[in-house]
Amino acid sequence: MATLKERRAIVIGGGVIGIASAYYLAKEGWKVTILERGRTGVACSRGNCGIIGLSHFMPLNTPGAVTSTLKAMLRPDSPFSIRPRFDPRLWFWLSNFALRCNQKQMLASARVRAALLESTEIAYRELLENEPIDCELGREGSLFVFKSPGPFEQYAKTDAWIRREFDFPADRIEGDDLQAFEPSLKEGLAGAWHYPQDFHVRPDRLVASWRKVAEGLGVEIRENTEVVRIDADPYDSRRATRVITEREEITADCVVVAMGAMTPIMNEHLGCRLPVQPGKGYSITQSRPSISPRMPLLFKEHKVVATPFDSGYRLGSTMEFAGYDTRFRQKRFDLLGNAAELYLHEPNGPQTEEMWFGWRSMTYDGIPFIDRSPRFANVLVATGHNMIGITLAPATGKLIAELAGDRKPHIDLHPLRIGR
Repeated sequence: MATLKERRAIVIGGGVIGIASAYYLAKEGWKVTILERGRTGVACSRGNCGIIGLSHFMPLNTPGAVTSTLKAMLRPDSPFSIRPRFDPRLWFWLSNFALRCNQKQMLASARVRAALLESTEIAYRELLENEPIDCELGREGSLFVFKSPGPFEQYAKTDAWIRREFDFPADRIEGDDLQAFEPSLKEGLAGAWHYPQDFHVRPDRLVASWRKVAEGLGVEIRENTEVVRIDADPYDSRRATRVITEREEITADCVVVAMGAMTPIMNEHLGCRLPVQPGKGYSITQSRPSISPRMPLLFKEHKVVATPFDSGYRLGSTMEFAGYDTRFRQKRFDLLGNAAELYLHEPNGPQTEEMWFGWRSMTYDGIPFIDRSPRFANVLVATGHNMIGITLAPATGKLIAELAGDRKPHIDLHPLRIGR
């Protein structure tokens, strides 16, 4: 058996989950190589809104979500859309999502997310204190903003539920107090809920900086490297020994598949059909407006986020189930700016720096898959982080390192298993 210093891990995927997994493996003495089919940190690890949402207990599968989503889809400005097509995997996913839109399943998912969020809060604190991570960190919290009185008051029930179940309260702000608290907001809004525990980063800076730290620990990164297959040990079909790329063969004692929304292309090698759907999101990165938000603002009725960075400003979100669609849809970008105009004195900055879209890895119960693959005991899977991948990256990386080292995970992984 290989000694600790000789153990070699291959991480397939160079997004934030892959970087986090490689970092924690390297911290435990593994020799790690990341294989990335494109460039590291370019997909959803780049263009998301950068919120480290410790308040994000709630999954999408809430009671009434199906009805409200169908109603929203009838509006031309709906933040949610499904491109009509024959896609059995999508309809399987949607039917399972609908079955989980009830109080019992929502609470079960929220409790799993709560455990992951508690872990990631501790892990981020340790990471940012102990490593030279340059990520434009902001600690002002996040603000859930409501335009209409009805949804604002409805969220009071959600806040009460989160307080009761998870002891995680928000501060209610309304009237003149709201503009005093966040001057970038227009007058006449119904109110907002402030979560001071949240923080935010510029995600591309976080990933680039974390990559440098990982490389300092000996992690090797090979970009533009397509994985062809994972080969089994000829004497033990339950263990993988080699990863075959287009150019070479690499031996491994452990393989981690962390390809985000692209993970299902590895289903044959993993021995399962991961029910992960690509949820296409959009963002516009601009220079900062003269009246910029102090913290991330989540416009809950319109599902749009405005995040300030030290070096810029980003509008993002919406959800489009269109498969692996690479079309640039101006209408979806327009929704971001149109929504921001309803809330902000200055919804746009002077210059547009980037218009971006990417695919989130969506699961129908709102929680990721972190598990051993059904085919190989030493091939680990980390995917399905929905819209909180940047938040859950440290917790996921720690869990992967624990699994790779055959140690008891610090979180119960049964709810995160493949085939649940």
